Amino acid sequence: MSSNPAPSPPHLSPPPQGGRESNRPWSLAARLTVWYAAVTFALVFAATGYLYWALARNLDREDDQFLRDKVTAVRRVMEQSPADRGVLEQYVLAASTGRLFLRIARGSDQATIESPGMEKFLPWDAFPDVSSGPPYEKSEEVDRPDGRGYRVLAWAEPGGRTVIHVAMDTSGDEELLGELRRQLLYVLGLSLLAATAGGYWLARRGLRPIANVTAMARRIGPAHLGERIATAGLPAEVRDLADTFNPMLARLEDAFARLDRFSADIAHELRTPVNALRVGAEVALQRPRPPEEYRDVLGSCLEECGRLTQLIDSLLFLARAEDPKTVLAKVPLNVADELRTIQEFFDPAATEAGVRLVVEADAGAIVHADRTLFQRAVGNLVSNALAHTPDGGTVALFATAEAGAVRVGVRDTGSGIPAEHLPYLFDRFYRADAARSSKAGRVGLGLAIVRGIAELHGGTVTAGNSAEKGATVSFSLPTPSR
Repeated sequence: MSSNPAPSPPHLSPPPQGGRESNRPWSLAARLTVWYAAVTFALVFAATGYLYWALARNLDREDDQFLRDKVTAVRRVMEQSPADRGVLEQYVLAASTGRLFLRIARGSDQATIESPGMEKFLPWDAFPDVSSGPPYEKSEEVDRPDGRGYRVLAWAEPGGRTVIHVAMDTSGDEELLGELRRQLLYVLGLSLLAATAGGYWLARRGLRPIANVTAMARRIGPAHLGERIATAGLPAEVRDLADTFNPMLARLEDAFARLDRFSADIAHELRTPVNALRVGAEVALQRPRPPEEYRDVLGSCLEECGRLTQLIDSLLFLARAEDPKTVLAKVPLNVADELRTIQEFFDPAATEAGVRLVVEADAGAIVHADRTLFQRAVGNLVSNALAHTPDGGTVALFATAEAGAVRVGVRDTGSGIPAEHLPYLFDRFYRADAARSSKAGRVGLGLAIVRGIAELHGGTVTAGNSAEKGATVSFSLPTPSR
């Protein structure tokens, strides 16, 4: 079975860069402009459409009322001269003006009186049928082959003995409505242009605070982290953004400042042992020396290498402690048993220093923690306390129960911690007594490691001076969930 990877198909190639440009999202100003123009145009279109519809309806109602009036007039003539056909003919002839047409059918033989030439373009079937009634009056709009539109009304006497047809040429109304449509098209076109221009102006004006915030954020860099976005005069939404952005800048400024201090401290701590190694090598190489002197130089170099190794190991541990992906092997631990184990380990060092080491912990105190890290944190506190407790003093390893956690710490009878050093005690490379720490070979990372271990477990660290004498440093660890 071959282990060579399968060749990729030759016809496959990466997508062209132009495709990305075509999918570039619209700017917020463009979207607001389009939405404003669309909404404004829709409102103007709806308003003009309603006005056009209302005018057309009013024209139809006026035409229908005019035709009804003519029917009433014809009926009045018929009532005044019921048997005189000549009077009706004269009235129909007089009323026919070229735009108005009348037809009267009465009697059993349906004898018809109508305007001259009406039968050609407005025959009987061009009018609605009302003979069978009710209703006995109907009106509608009809278009005839001559290209003209007519408003027609048919009225019938109950029983269908008399039928009256009235028609009016509405070409004038159509011309009026056509002119109105042309004017409305101009209005709609101008309103679309005005809405687009106005929407763009409003969008740019409304987004100007965001542009100012963007310009301010673009100016901020590592050298200008102290600058903040001015919130005076900003809209509420943009002010919320600025109020969120400014604390982030403060956190970044603090992180950069701590990083700068950390880098400077690393350079300082590494420079001392490296210089010691270099000076020792240079002195050893200046002239031939006895083997004993070479052994002394190599011994000194080994001490400095040990110091470098300790420093590097501590830095690597802190880096791993700050990694959110770090997985802890948490197990339930009996705090009293663990403290006694640590006491036994440090007893020789405490005896040599003339310090008494005691344990003060409840037998039932249980924490949920990584055993190795727990021992390292307590060991760092004990080592630090032994270094600062004079001969004849006491160092106590204690554990007290809290809500959902147990606070573990070390209390000594040394000289205590000056108040000005307490806020920085857990910072990396910070040493309240730099001269003494350097002499002891300490690099100022022990308490920083304690804080990292506590935070990995979701706990906190505290430091202070006891009421009698000496310092107390502690950290909390969670208890196992039930």
